[in-house]
Amino acid sequence: MVLSKVIAESFRQAWQQLTGNKLRTFLSLLGISIGIFCIIGVLSAVQSLQKEVSGSLAKLGDDVIYIDKWPWKDNSDDWWEYYQRPYPDHDDYEALKENLATANLVSYWTVPGTRTLKYEGKAVEGGYLFVTTYELDRLFSIEIDRGRYWSTSEYRNGTDRILLGHEIAEQLFGPVNPIGREVKMQGRKYQVIGTLAPAGDDLVNPLDFDDAIMVTYNNAARFINLKTRNQFGGTIGVKAAGGVELERLQDDIRGILRANRQLRPREDDNFALNELSMTTEALGNIFGVLNVIGLVIGLFSIVVGAISVANIMFVSVKERTSLIGVKKALGARQYIILLEFLTESVILCVIGGAMGLLMVVAITSVINLFLPGFQISLSVLYAIAGVVISAVVGIFAGLVPALLAARMDPVEAMRS
Repeated sequence: MVLSKVIAESFRQAWQQLTGNKLRTFLSLLGISIGIFCIIGVLSAVQSLQKEVSGSLAKLGDDVIYIDKWPWKDNSDDWWEYYQRPYPDHDDYEALKENLATANLVSYWTVPGTRTLKYEGKAVEGGYLFVTTYELDRLFSIEIDRGRYWSTSEYRNGTDRILLGHEIAEQLFGPVNPIGREVKMQGRKYQVIGTLAPAGDDLVNPLDFDDAIMVTYNNAARFINLKTRNQFGGTIGVKAAGGVELERLQDDIRGILRANRQLRPREDDNFALNELSMTTEALGNIFGVLNVIGLVIGLFSIVVGAISVANIMFVSVKERTSLIGVKKALGARQYIILLEFLTESVILCVIGGAMGLLMVVAITSVINLFLPGFQISLSVLYAIAGVVISAVVGIFAGLVPALLAARMDPVEAMRS
């Protein structure tokens, strides 16, 4: 009963502060609002960004080893050493395919620059030529929008068959169905047998084939010198067989590549074995730094806001000194006075925190409206955390003024 009266009185006093001194109270609570906005807003944005990026990178597969000359980790210190390495090539691919028993499949691809496609007097420039071996669709689960993938005989014979990315097909053919039609590239005629599904609006899309012009390795080898290791670059993807750990797969790959490249026992590897966990770990560190930055900025704002709320409470104690004396003279104990002012301080800070959460919701809604590929969501856990942080700040901000009020001498208080 007493507690309910104290809370009711605290609400009444807090409402008087809000309505009686609107500008002062608003400015005082603004620090709390900005602090909660920085903490909860940054945490929500970073969490959403991390989820978006991790989901996009997951398309690369957590059971795939990517062989390149560049490691995915920080390579700034050994840049020249990595630069001098040869790129993986088709010979490495063949050696792995023939000897790697722990792999489910092995695929090789390279991108020898951009090309121009022509169809009935219309030309589209800027599409990148993507030369690949046959296993690519199973490695990345490539989705065909219209048409089909290459057949085994088409790949083996290097037939002039081509796959087009969604954007390239749209620009070149418009509403016309491209399947079965002939296009020209570097004077050669190719029959379009399939178009790829659009990549989507993901913020990060490691498998964006919208502007790709795909041909098989056996076909491209007829008109491009693909034997020179460092001319165009290349990558090999190795998918682990069922039940095979990536560590064992890496050991087997390392042994086969070292033998194929005739490296001596004491020579270092001249290739990098990359996996998705490397990127995830690096991104985790970056997101961790962003979280810390948001927390530091938010804490500074909250400290400023707490000082402002404490100032409001000191003013409130000063204005109600005689009333405090009357209450104590009538028998109100110290803890009642203490609880009353602490509750009022907590209510004010929670209101400030609620303002900060409303700012987060409003700004994230605007961002989500203009960035459909990246949606920021405010989790219930973060919303609760914002309210709890505000309440804790209210306790600390109101503690000293509440103690001052609770320890007043009733006679002296009534005389003031």
